[in-house]
This record gives sequence, structure tokens and C-alpha cells, in this order.
Amino acid sequence: MDSYSPTDRSRVKRLHLRGHYDKKTVFEILDAAMLAHIGYVLDGQPFVTPTSFWREGDRLYWHGSAASRMLRGQAAGVPVCVTVTHMDGFVLARAGFHHSINYRSVMAFGRAAVVEDPEEKRKALDIFIDRVFPGRAATLRQPNTQELKATTMIGMTIEEASAKLRTGMPVDDEEDYALPIWAGVIPVRTLIDPAQPDPKNVPGVQPPVNIASYAPGERLDAVLTRVYDGDSHGA
Repeated sequence: MDSYSPTDRSRVKRLHLRGHYDKKTVFEILDAAMLAHIGYVLDGQPFVTPTSFWREGDRLYWHGSAASRMLRGQAAGVPVCVTVTHMDGFVLARAGFHHSINYRSVMAFGRAAVVEDPEEKRKALDIFIDRVFPGRAATLRQPNTQELKATTMIGMTIEEASAKLRTGMPVDDEEDYALPIWAGVIPVRTLIDPAQPDPKNVPGVQPPVNIASYAPGERLDAVLTRVYDGDSHGA
């Protein structure tokens, strides 16, 4: 299927025309992000935890310390909601009520499950590195048994998802367009700065080609999208 079928938990109810359920839109927003917020409930208490993540097809993955309360709780297969938001601009209108933000967001629902097999975990960790820096995993020291044991890997198949977007100029009341008040959009972007080498690098070591996409002045979301589009795991 090319789209998710919304239910009451995933259907966009307010400003529903901004809602999208096709996988193309959902995946584009997810793939342009590095950070997600994971919502879940443990013992009746809601938690929302920020974490890095990545996507393979209809599955999302994230990982962390085996001692993490979040990951220990999610390992039991609890329902989770994964959210991603990009802020693209401030929208200034002629009335305070119509001020807004241009954004792209996704809410994805599923059930978290721990990745138990060490080789599957090792492969997933390599994919995470290569998802951001293609080909880098093969150049690194591989994780040892203790490091794998100390890492918990969580996977979630997306059962439902909805995207919500706002673009463009402010929408004012018709009579307010005649007011001598400036209105418009202030674009907001996350830009990349020059790479900073570790002073403990071995003398003569040069930056790898797999970070060349992260050129100073590039938009982070655009770079992540380009890198992911070249990764066969994103299909």
C-alpha cells in the first residue's frame, strides 16, 4: 500500500487539509530528520524521550544504553508514538490570531520490540552509521561483545502514520489585508558549519570522503535527504 489508513488515533482533526497519509510524504519528513521524540507510558506515567533514529522501509529503529529506563520499558513491546518536527519559518500575520509557523511533522504509531540477535544488532548499528555517512561503518573498529551487550536496539514497524504540514504566507481576514502592517515569513533553517578535527587525530589523517556532503552552509535536512536517497535501505 502507498498510504497509511488513518484511524481516530492518527487522523488529523484540526486543520485536516494539512494532513497527509501517503508514505512518500511521511518518509520524506522522517528521512530529513536525525532526532525524534518517543512517547510511551510506563506504570501509568507518560514519558517523551528525544533520541536519534533511522528508517528501513516501514520500520523505525533507535538505540541506547541497556541501562536506559526508556529502552528497558519499551523492550516489553509497549505501544509507542514516534514524532518528528521540522520548523521551516515564522509566519507573521496582520493579526495576532493568525500568526503561525511553517513546519513539517509526522506522528508514527506502532509497538516497540527489542532486537535480540547480536548479529542483527551489529548490522543495524552499521546501517545507522552508514545512513548518515555512507561507507563509514566498514572503516571503523567494530563493536566488541561488551559494547553490544551494553547497547539496546529497538525496532518499531509503523502501523499508522500521519504527516501534517504548513507552508506559505499568512492567511489573514480579508479586511485585514488593507491594514498598514507588515506581514510575511521569516524562514528558519539548520545549517552545517565547518567540520572540527579532533586534536588527538593521528598526524596526517585526512577527513573521509563520506563527510563531503556535510559542506559548510548546507541545510542539514537537505543533506540527510540526499544521503538517504542514495541508501538502498530507504526503499
